[in-house]
Amino acid sequence: MISDTSEAAIDQIVATCNGDIRGALKALLLVNEQLEAELAQFYAAVGLDGMARGSNALH
Repeated sequence: MISDTSEAAIDQIVATCNGDIRGALKALLLVNEQLEAELAQFYAAVGLDGMARGSNALH
């Protein structure tokens, strides 16, 4: 079950995209890609090369 906090966050993200669900999903995917890239850089910096190559990527 999704929490009230998550529901509110979803509503806010969709509202930020003027009610465009597809736009909201696209924005979230772009943010996720950026976070994955930053995480890969971090893993590379601390010597976790397997993780840096994206073996734990979600998509």
